[in-house]
Amino acid sequence: MDAGTTSVADGIGNGAGASVPAAPVKVGRYRWVVVSLLFAATAVNYIDRQMIGVLKPTLAGEFGWTESDFAGIVFWFQLAYAIGYLSFGKIVDVLGARLGYTVAIVIWTVSHMAHGFATGVASFAAARFGLGIGESGNFPAGIRAVTDWFPQKERAFAIGLFNAGANVGAIITPLLVPLLVLWFDWRAAFFVTGLFGIAWLAAWWVMYRHPLKHGRISAAELAWIQQDPADSVEKIGWMRLLTVRETWAYALGKFLIDPIWWFFLFWLPGYLFERYDLDLKTFGLPLAAIYLISDLGSVGGGWLSSRLLKAGRTPNFARKVTMLISALCVLPIWFAQAIDSVWAAVLIIGLATAAHQAFSANLYTLPSDTFPRGAVGSVVGIGGTVGALGGMGMALFAGYILDATHSYQLLFAICASAYLLALAAVHLLSPKLEQAKI
Repeated sequence: MDAGTTSVADGIGNGAGASVPAAPVKVGRYRWVVVSLLFAATAVNYIDRQMIGVLKPTLAGEFGWTESDFAGIVFWFQLAYAIGYLSFGKIVDVLGARLGYTVAIVIWTVSHMAHGFATGVASFAAARFGLGIGESGNFPAGIRAVTDWFPQKERAFAIGLFNAGANVGAIITPLLVPLLVLWFDWRAAFFVTGLFGIAWLAAWWVMYRHPLKHGRISAAELAWIQQDPADSVEKIGWMRLLTVRETWAYALGKFLIDPIWWFFLFWLPGYLFERYDLDLKTFGLPLAAIYLISDLGSVGGGWLSSRLLKAGRTPNFARKVTMLISALCVLPIWFAQAIDSVWAAVLIIGLATAAHQAFSANLYTLPSDTFPRGAVGSVVGIGGTVGALGGMGMALFAGYILDATHSYQLLFAICASAYLLALAAVHLLSPKLEQAKI
């Protein structure tokens, strides 16, 4: 129907009272422009986020970091992310997506560029803390924008598209950052990439408004966006949300899968360096290939779920079947460390990261599936905070295990099992994905 038309009877008389049908009116597509902005913001977010992982061998060599030192720096980012995610969920519910996103990207861009002045573990941890506060606003604001601009049947696909920006950012980073380091130095790399956030903010401020206030949206597209039954816009407090099972279905899912994505993001560059004897000039292509494969999962997971909905399946069936397929695709990573070929490992790890993104795109839709519009940002914030708490534990655990055993085997086993556990938690707490009873 999106690409179709709506017929409008004009009612203008023609001769003896006959009426001439008006020309069909196309449903507009400006909502996809909004998705492109969210996609770009998420790509910038992940460039800024992943740089510490890509530069880990360089920085560890210069500053003499152990795995536990690096884990500590990651821990402060995760702590800030946990605090900020909860706060930004509420900020976005109050300010809306436009202002909420603006606050977030200003904080994270300033903090990202501050990395260029760091001189050791403490100053890197401080810069990462600021980055975590700002970057935590990306998904609450993005999901609120999707909720405002898309009907339910398109949300999983829209979220999958903008979430694919994470993989594009992760592809760009290992290709661009080593070049910046070789051309200039690692400090300049932070300053140059900080300009991306400034450019995005200018575009966002010019191009984004709520659909009810936007001058470039057609009446037909607005009607398409508002096709779902009206829901409450009442602001609902955190304490009420914390007593609802659907909140915990989302939050526990995030607790189990978010630490795995953090592990991939921050430790994969070092793993490729060590396991396959790569260096700053040679590890970029394998790492970029992993995240290129991830993009297919992000878009594919959203597409499959939306396709099932359009075929008449319930949101409960569409989301959970897609999540089950994704969870099964992660299982082969258990054996990744035994693979001697770097490109065979890329395929196995890429399949797992793609499956994560497909799973995540559907998990992200659950708050908008089960809560009224006025609570979506807060529920997303609660889930993000719980996920970041899991990430904090995973960071410290990974640092300890790698310093003690110098093996990734146990960490890959945890990765393999997390998604089936997450789906089980979602299903037990919200077996039908019904509207939450608040």
